[in-house]
Amino acid sequence: MKIIECPRDAMQGIREFIPTALKAKYINQLLKVGFDTIDFGSFVSPKAIPQMRDTAEVLGKLDLENTSSKLLAIIANTRGAEDAAQFEQIDYLGFPLSVSETFQQRNTNKSVAEAMQQLARIQEICQKSGKTLVTYISMGFGNPYNDPWDVDTVIGFVQELDKLQVKIVSLSDTIGVATPANITYLFSHLIPAFEHIEFGAHLHTTPATWQEKVAAAYEAGCRRFDGALRGYGGCPMAKDELVGNMATENLVGFFENKGVNLSLNKPALQVAMAESGAVFL
Repeated sequence: MKIIECPRDAMQGIREFIPTALKAKYINQLLKVGFDTIDFGSFVSPKAIPQMRDTAEVLGKLDLENTSSKLLAIIANTRGAEDAAQFEQIDYLGFPLSVSETFQQRNTNKSVAEAMQQLARIQEICQKSGKTLVTYISMGFGNPYNDPWDVDTVIGFVQELDKLQVKIVSLSDTIGVATPANITYLFSHLIPAFEHIEFGAHLHTTPATWQEKVAAAYEAGCRRFDGALRGYGGCPMAKDELVGNMATENLVGFFENKGVNLSLNKPALQVAMAESGAVFL
């Protein structure tokens, strides 16, 4: 089981700038917990996401000597990929690819077709630099813009990603509209059909619906889940449709109740929970 902790996703929509030292201190505490991966920052335009303008500085302050966690950075174009690829410490580059034309324009200022072309070049950059590309299929469970969506559309996107040899695909419930039925359908069809791809669940949710969504993905075979402590954050590009992240502590409790050994440092997790208040409140 892989839990991807996403402080970047939690921080990016906060208007007041979080000091670089405070970001680094919090992420360093998260690195002690034992999460598989930390989604720590993004190499995107500071005009688009001002909160992430210091990602390179934060990276320079991280203590990576005594951690098993890997680092993931979000990028939105080839320039961001080239910038991120220069850092040896970064293992994964994450690219948001939307099945919604409207959201792709809002998120990366490109059409879906243009984003696919960019993705092909980003994959080349990853392969040359020894990074692994993680593609997020945003609006993967529906959208509020009346853009076409159905499960076959999502499966078609995965087929295109497979042609590019993308090895990790995370289905993203960007605005919290996924249902247990479509979560179950997608994961139960995609995982056996593309055995060489690792599928993840990036689920935005509300306190009332998180458990049924996690259960549906888990029971359909998903073993990679994104979360953020206390459910902070969400995608600021979704604007009025903003819904919070999956709370990591809920994921931990759910999987422990299932008897899954997460191998987490629980005291370090409790400290991170306490420190999160200083960052986000």
